[in-house]
Amino acid sequence: MGFEKFGRRSFMAATKVAPFVDFLAEGKIMGSVCRDCGAKAFPPRSDCVACLSPNVDWFEMPNKGTLATFSTLQYAPVGFEADAPYTLGLVEFPDGLKLFARLAEDTNLDDVKVGMDVTVRTKEYDDGQLSFEIVKA
Repeated sequence: MGFEKFGRRSFMAATKVAPFVDFLAEGKIMGSVCRDCGAKAFPPRSDCVACLSPNVDWFEMPNKGTLATFSTLQYAPVGFEADAPYTLGLVEFPDGLKLFARLAEDTNLDDVKVGMDVTVRTKEYDDGQLSFEIVKA
């Protein structure tokens, strides 16, 4: 599967990390880990973020973390106009990794608080596009 299946709108069809989308189709959210120095990255990178080595592999991201911050967007960039309003959040995991994603559409925003426990899951949109989202734990 190509990278054109990732997200609400994909502006890129080819990338070295295209298998990321295949993993999403399997229900897995994957990051990259350097085989040389052990540095982890999310979103996944084709080269190490620490030592620039191209010797990287995949690892499965944790699915439980803490909501560090969130914001509800009333306006959307070109290509996403029909999606507004939507809420984005930043999840921090115990190992120091972070993940930025939308909160699930059925989230009651009155219940959303910085510091709350959340989980992250894969998501398939009605049009077949794949992504991941944040859910209150």
